[in-house]
Amino acid sequence: MSRRAHIAMVSIPAHGHVNPSLELIRELVSRGHRVTYANDAAFQEVIASTGAEWVPYRSTLPREGASDARWPEDLVGQLDMFLDDAMAMLPQLRAAYENDRPDLFLYDIGCSTARILGENWGIPAVQLSPSMVAWEGYEQDMAEMVEGLRTEPRAVAHYQRYSTWLKEQGVAETDAMRFVGQPPRGLVLIPRALQPQADRVDLKRFTFVGPCFGDRSRQGTWQRPAGARKVLLVSLGSTFTKQPAFYRACLAAFGGLPGWHVVLQVGKDVELGELGVIPDNVEVHRWVPQLAVLEQADAFVTHAGMGGTQEGLYCGLPMIAVPQATDQFANADQLVALGVARRLDTEQATPDALRSALLELTEDPAVAARLAALRKQLREEGGATRAAQVLEAELLPARGRHAVDGGRS
Repeated sequence: MSRRAHIAMVSIPAHGHVNPSLELIRELVSRGHRVTYANDAAFQEVIASTGAEWVPYRSTLPREGASDARWPEDLVGQLDMFLDDAMAMLPQLRAAYENDRPDLFLYDIGCSTARILGENWGIPAVQLSPSMVAWEGYEQDMAEMVEGLRTEPRAVAHYQRYSTWLKEQGVAETDAMRFVGQPPRGLVLIPRALQPQADRVDLKRFTFVGPCFGDRSRQGTWQRPAGARKVLLVSLGSTFTKQPAFYRACLAAFGGLPGWHVVLQVGKDVELGELGVIPDNVEVHRWVPQLAVLEQADAFVTHAGMGGTQEGLYCGLPMIAVPQATDQFANADQLVALGVARRLDTEQATPDALRSALLELTEDPAVAARLAALRKQLREEGGATRAAQVLEAELLPARGRHAVDGGRS
């Protein structure tokens, strides 16, 4: 594009929602666009590092990492908390952008407020999803869950409150489920291979661009030891790490395994003394620059969070998925369906099961072939560059969109 546009990004203050967007923001800034990024003060520094202008709002969501952070354990309670935050956010965003209206709103899946402002002001709004999206027939396929949300009294009250609020804001779509799950336009920051029912996703509505990985040198480096024939990374991410028994099982499974060097990340909550004797072929860290390790690794034991799952596929690695919560179980099943992983729930992750899974995966040429094809597919989806092209197309009059976007979905 020759025109410098003002693109306004809006996201909630959560690493899992902010981090996937950062490389796209850098790409937009590098193309000469003015990018503002609305978020809580907790993310001011990381937003500034992309070259975007931070726009403050005060979130009512529990602050990540805070000792007093409390999330409801039930789904409806969580939905109520997100709705309360959206209602508190909207007037703040309206005031922030009233006299500085963008050419386009880009908003995280947790920030329907930006879509509301877009409709109110006649500005295009594109949803950014760091996870799977709804497909055609989703409500029928997930009938039991959807029916529960539409009939359980507290859920009914939640969606009635949401719909009433949408009507008050003057938007066209007042069914809250469809308002969130079926945006007019959406970018999906995951590989199409990880999307359930991918062949039934409306590609006129959603564009898969795959993961937006950028330069992570600031996170540090890792060097594969001389003489290590194969390298295995074991990591449960950053949240579900208080698992000393699991780490001991990994040490028993992989310690001394001929030809293998093991990198074990244990997080901040485990006392290293709980691990027992560390085998000579294992190095233990509280944190590692994960992608830097995976780029030199041969296999990955992961909790199957969306970030790690994508990194594993991007590097073409067989994975042992040990899911801990939320979408990790579905991600693990999707990896198994792709033929590149074994799922072992925590109680199943015995030393024998872990060792057998590793050897079976890494010695199977069919697994290697599938991984090579997926690795190629992910790298061709385009990432941040492709995402920026799609957004620039949305800024053009309708006749010019197809030409800029190349007609791809």
